[in-house]
Amino acid sequence: MWVIVLPGIAMIGVTYAFARFNFGLFLPNISSSLGITATEAGIASSAAYIAFTLALLTSSYMISKFNEKRVIQFAGISATIGLLGIAFSYEFNLLVCSTFIAGLGSGWASPAFSQVAKNSLSEKDSDRGNTWINTGTSFGLILSGPVALLFTEQWRLSFILFAFITVLVLIWNTISIPLKENSFSEQNLFKKSILKKAKFLLIASLISGFCSSIFWTFSRTYLQVSYNMNSHESVSFWVLMGASGIVGGIAGGAIHKVGLSFSYRTVLIAMSIATAIITTSNILAIYLSAILFGISYTFLTGTLIVWGTRIFKFMPSIGVSLAFLSLGIGQSVGSAIAGDMITMTSYAFSFILYSAISFIGLLVPIKLKDI
Repeated sequence: MWVIVLPGIAMIGVTYAFARFNFGLFLPNISSSLGITATEAGIASSAAYIAFTLALLTSSYMISKFNEKRVIQFAGISATIGLLGIAFSYEFNLLVCSTFIAGLGSGWASPAFSQVAKNSLSEKDSDRGNTWINTGTSFGLILSGPVALLFTEQWRLSFILFAFITVLVLIWNTISIPLKENSFSEQNLFKKSILKKAKFLLIASLISGFCSSIFWTFSRTYLQVSYNMNSHESVSFWVLMGASGIVGGIAGGAIHKVGLSFSYRTVLIAMSIATAIITTSNILAIYLSAILFGISYTFLTGTLIVWGTRIFKFMPSIGVSLAFLSLGIGQSVGSAIAGDMITMTSYAFSFILYSAISFIGLLVPIKLKDI
């Protein structure tokens, strides 16, 4: 199993953490260096989300046309080109194009790996393999943090380093992932029968994305504004959150033992608690919030992956694409609303509100007969 899972973890790490989330870590220095406004920085950042969405929408076609291994290679190539483009961006338009290209990889990688898990792992190992591969983002964030702390001023060199690591990961996956005969047929993600089958998964993913968005987008800013944390302390908070996410890799094994429904509801409550306790002024509670959010978010996304693959047993990439598409939409909408909410009220009130909204997700039924 690990011959497939380890390179998968690495690829998810470089396509998600390096090619998407790292832009936010280095954004203050990128903005200062290129002289771009906050609005332009937001456009550059949203380009990666748009690319992620488009990649998810095209993943079914790509896998049916080129095979899942080729799509994984495309994901690594797009991440490499995007990272190098960011490193050598000296004006706004090139930066936007680069973040867009970098964002494509994450949208292709997750569905492709779910198909690899189905074709290359036993049914017993499939859930475990999928959830461990999903922890790649955490490993990537762990590596990104020290680089951000040590080379913040040399952000161009940092992105070149990330691109070099991505090439090595691409080679590793090319060697390790088997090239099997493609038996996957393209499916329309928005076909009525498919959407009906996945309706509760879509709702759960949307709520999960919405409620997690405030933590991903504003937690570091909240710590700096409300608790006067310096950049080193807030980045350390971010790294701790990423490191804790590795524990989420046990999701597959846990689901087998306690069930999908119990796992989903438990980690949703844990994420709600993490979102609430960051509002306390106790430093231990703040770092506990990072640990709990890192574990619960990774576990939760792993649970959504397993849920999707069980609904679409013969086409697991369909379920993963739909879950992550809905998750991403929820995060995009939630982040925008959170910004307005913070402006109108306060950070503390907004985080508590989003924590409370999480409990709506507990009402979503999981029809065990379907999965």
